[in-house]
Amino acid sequence: MRILICDDNREIQEQLAKYIEMFFSREGLPCPRIDTFNSGEELLRDPGTKDIVFLDIEMPGVSGIFTGAELKKQNPNILILILTSYSEYLDEAMRITVYRYLSKPIEKERLFRNLRDAIQTYSSSNTQLAIETKEGVKTVSACSVIYIEAVGHKVSVYTTSGCLLSVHRMQYWEEHVPDNCFFRTHRSFIVNMKHVSAFDRSKVYLYDRKYSAYLTRRKYQEFKERYLRFLEYSK
Repeated sequence: MRILICDDNREIQEQLAKYIEMFFSREGLPCPRIDTFNSGEELLRDPGTKDIVFLDIEMPGVSGIFTGAELKKQNPNILILILTSYSEYLDEAMRITVYRYLSKPIEKERLFRNLRDAIQTYSSSNTQLAIETKEGVKTVSACSVIYIEAVGHKVSVYTTSGCLLSVHRMQYWEEHVPDNCFFRTHRSFIVNMKHVSAFDRSKVYLYDRKYSAYLTRRKYQEFKERYLRFLEYSK
């Protein structure tokens, strides 16, 4: 993971970097690489990977809005947290689907809460799952799993590249898939909310409605709340 800070104010850069290091120390985690940039132009010229970016809206030269839009073109999965003292820019910033907004001056505990969510989202997006079949083991991205279905004693894992017959039962998969984007809608189905196209009180439609999964009535409200929260965090 690489965290980037783009702000023309050196004090803000230093304070934010200090808080981020403090966060990882508090969580007992190794601190990832943190790089700072003074302008949008400088950030866009950087050839390295960009996972989580703290981005000031108002800077000399190109704006944070333009910079964020360009970053999204380069990597649609990048997590951008906007830094601003000016609430009038927020409507414009929403058009680039940023992950969160942080007001200046930076409030440490609020930063910690948002950073914790961002890391969880990043981890889920980069999680790899080992699917063991009778023929061997295949590793796939968790994001590529559409849903998991049990029919009798057979458990099938449907991915964007095909279906794999798992040797493991549903309980195993419920414990091993990322719980912030997967949901067990029925005793026979676990769905990836990333691939949900629509749902009603009895079914969840997935992958442009190519597939469907049963949704028990008692789980409808919980699934609805979890899915709406997932959409909010995925912005």
